[in-house]
Amino acid sequence: MEIITGRITADAKIKTLKDKRELVAFSIAINRIFTSQGEQKKETTYYNCSYWVSIKVASILTKGSIVQLFGHTGINAYKDMSGDFQAHLTFHTNAIQVLSSSKNGEQQVMSTPDHKKDDLPF
Repeated sequence: MEIITGRITADAKIKTLKDKRELVAFSIAINRIFTSQGEQKKETTYYNCSYWVSIKVASILTKGSIVQLFGHTGINAYKDMSGDFQAHLTFHTNAIQVLSSSKNGEQQVMSTPDHKKDDLPF
């Protein structure tokens, strides 16, 4: 299991597939700050995330919130309609912990019920 932490880039959306299954779709940005040749630089990596366990979590996944996600990384590569290859990182989320909510500037900590501390290797 992998753990990533980032900021939600837009409010989460509930998507319904052709077979009527539902998922919560959202994206996060992870900033990496580093120094190169004495100059501080920032690099941002974006992940398209999916959460299949419960759509109820969508209401707390709002733009600007900081979340910690538990799951695994993947890549979605495809050829677009003009024949160009495209790719983006995905994160298949098993559990979510909201570290900071963007609503009203309040600091909140919320977890999905699926994350068990007993699963941690330390």
